Amino acid sequence: MVETSDEWITERTGIKERRIAAPEETAATMGAQAAKQALEAASLQATDIDTVICATTSSAYAFPSSACEIARLLGIERAMAFDVAAACAGFSYAYSVAHSLILSGQSSKVLIVGSDLLSRACDPTDRTTIILFGDGAGACILGASDTQGTIALHASADPFSGDLLSLPIPQRGAIETPWLYMKGNEVFKRAVVVLAELVTKTLEKGQMTAADLDYLVPHQANLRIIAATARKLHLDMAQVIVTLDKQGNTSAASVPLALDEGIRSGRIKRGDVLLLESFGGGFTWGSALVRY
Repeated sequence: MVETSDEWITERTGIKERRIAAPEETAATMGAQAAKQALEAASLQATDIDTVICATTSSAYAFPSSACEIARLLGIERAMAFDVAAACAGFSYAYSVAHSLILSGQSSKVLIVGSDLLSRACDPTDRTTIILFGDGAGACILGASDTQGTIALHASADPFSGDLLSLPIPQRGAIETPWLYMKGNEVFKRAVVVLAELVTKTLEKGQMTAADLDYLVPHQANLRIIAATARKLHLDMAQVIVTLDKQGNTSAASVPLALDEGIRSGRIKRGDVLLLESFGGGFTWGSALVRY
């Protein structure tokens, strides 16, 4: 497709494979499939869910939201449903909102879905983006617990660097297709610095140190960024859940997909302390320190 090679891509990103959605698939249809697997894993019915939050920046419609469409596909009636748009950090933001809803008593069982199809937003002739983004959806369900759950949260944004990573919304009558734009080197450097600060602040909030962590579950953007964050935490790469090589960057879906992989593979076990973190366009970033 572009002037590159498997060796070049692997060396610079760690990506070996990606998954591309079929033309008829949407963030909502993929999200509904992920939600069904989450419900099955949690031994819950769709009727147990009272809030649906979908983290996405590639919804098929401005409205109805992908969350509303997911609720419809699952047969969930009268639940609160809305989307969260924070690019690759969308799942972290959605997690924070769900946590607050549960603490306030407004919600009891919150379905969080991360679903994106950013392969469709990439210029097929742009080597800096087309090799990175794959499509996917992941989901989890949050509820109150006395023994497990959220230890600390942190989220923030830099609204003054949006021009380094942006995706215009197509306008009716536009002549040119607006593609995702990324100034790769600048985004890489900023992500490394921000994530180092993010994990430190989150551990401090939770009154923990890196030695207390069992696993890092990071956003899957670039293997060098993931490795740099692991070094900051003095973690062996065996303690890092990596799905980037098989899935590419799936944006808001990457953290729940990595979490799912860690649990289903048997690596993550009950009682483990996890650090979920992500960085995305905006710039936005967020994390959750969690006892699984």
